[in-house]
Amino acid sequence: MEYKRQYRDLPDEVKQKISASTKGKAKSYDHRMHISQGMKKYWSGVQYKDQSNDNNDENDINYARKV
Repeated sequence: MEYKRQYRDLPDEVKQKISASTKGKAKSYDHRMHISQGMKKYWSGVQYKDQSNDNNDENDINYARKV
């Protein structure tokens, strides 16, 4: 399966925007459980970005060009 994201890391600004957009929306317990299961399944396939290698940004650009 092809994922839009390559890594789990998101900037704090993006996290705040996502949080603000979903505040106040009511969801049933069953709906929350289905969302949770789906997100766990999705994120299990997305890897963490290797922090030890400083060339990751260059590698990401080269990867994007190949795809």
